[in-house]
Amino acid sequence: MSDALKYELAAELGVDHIVRKEGFGGVTSRDCGNLVKLAIERAERTLNHNYPEQK
Repeated sequence: MSDALKYELAAELGVDHIVRKEGFGGVTSRDCGNLVKLAIERAERTLNHNYPEQK
């Protein structure tokens, strides 16, 4: 995952201020899990958009 995407997801989750101040090590484990969840959801949406199920 690119650094740009990580910062974009952090901003979307609302923890970008923590990342800017302390780095990703300052983000709580709960929020890190939420960042991973957001990344997975975004990847799934991209895949579903690019490769829709053929019926």
